[in-house]
Amino acid sequence: MKNISLKLQDQILNETELLLEHLKTSRNKYINEAVEFYNKYHKRKLLEDQLVKESLMINEDSMTVLHEFEKFEDEI
Repeated sequence: MKNISLKLQDQILNETELLLEHLKTSRNKYINEAVEFYNKYHKRKLLEDQLVKESLMINEDSMTVLHEFEKFEDEI
């Protein structure tokens, strides 16, 4: 496990300390869980953005194929 130095805004630290009293957990565990949660959130957001981008690319191709099929049906 690595040690890091962390500077928090006074308001955030005060709010965190109040929550820690009620949660009965250590500051270290709380911050680790918060960073893990935030990492998962951003990984999911990046995946969502990538899926939207790829979906738009496929959508354009799908529309082209659909129009080609429509032309083919009209000829028949």
